[in-house]
Amino acid sequence: MSHNEILENLDNIVKQAICELQKINDHTAIEQWRVKYFGRKGLFADITSAIPHISPELRSETGKKINTAKKQLMQMFEEKLGFLKNKEASDTDVNFTIPGIIPDVPNLHPITLVSREIVGIFQKLGFGIHVGPEIETDFYNFEALNMPENHPARDMWDTFYLDEDRKLLLRTHTSPVQVRVMQKLSPPLRIIAIGKTFRRDAFDASHSPVFHQVEGLMVDKNITFSNLKAVLIFFLRELFGSRVRVRFLPSYFPFTEPSAEISISCVICGGKGCQTCGNAGWLEILGAGMVHPEVFRKSGLDCKNITGFAFGAGIERIAMLKYGIDDIRQFYLNDKRFIQQFG
Repeated sequence: MSHNEILENLDNIVKQAICELQKINDHTAIEQWRVKYFGRKGLFADITSAIPHISPELRSETGKKINTAKKQLMQMFEEKLGFLKNKEASDTDVNFTIPGIIPDVPNLHPITLVSREIVGIFQKLGFGIHVGPEIETDFYNFEALNMPENHPARDMWDTFYLDEDRKLLLRTHTSPVQVRVMQKLSPPLRIIAIGKTFRRDAFDASHSPVFHQVEGLMVDKNITFSNLKAVLIFFLRELFGSRVRVRFLPSYFPFTEPSAEISISCVICGGKGCQTCGNAGWLEILGAGMVHPEVFRKSGLDCKNITGFAFGAGIERIAMLKYGIDDIRQFYLNDKRFIQQFG
């Protein structure tokens, strides 16, 4: 068989194979097709055996054309085989009268429920919602919040650092959002930020290395501590009921001055004293204060013309008090029985 005869024969084989493959509708026929063309005694084996009988300089070219034709047909074979498998699966008898299985959809997580409720309360007061990155720089997490390098207040946060130079870290609180917002927007400002925070705490009944916080900020001319009290009292009574009492005690935070620790009358015993409140009748719920002038300066604002307040609270803490949960680890166990208790 000459070189031209081989190529002519190859062309006829490809046309014949394609025509037959298009008509095949079952697995038996397609297997017979495969053996006919690609089996040990198939047509491609036969035409390949003729290559040694042609001129040496034409053998390489002829072999390449035969291989190209084989690859083309094998690809079509695989596609046809996949089509037949899908067709066979779709042809399987299905009884569409059988009732469907109701999906087991659990309730929303209590952290989600409390976060949405907090957002709703502050939206009533005209607060916008902002977010910030969970991976922060040392500047936003500490320095811009009046905690320069080696400041003793940094010991209050056990920090996860991400580099040897201790310039990148997992944010220890949502307070960096304050600075980022003040750098981008001009007063008046009313915002809250809710998100994950990270600290190197032991994972026990009252601590978790990952938890959620809500941060609030109001900045404008003539904002006073009275405004702070009014907003937080409204917020806490919307959250825990109108009968809850709110107490402000002096405290210290490097980014606020003056600072306050806010407590509410125990929601378990009504302020009478129980194991939850340590028989004190009060439960610490959040920290707050007037924004420190240094924070304004680091944010690029003129602190002579404006004042503001900020506050922060742990979402898990609020949820535990609101729903009577005594172990923070329950939030992270993915136990459907726990989640289904919340509407």
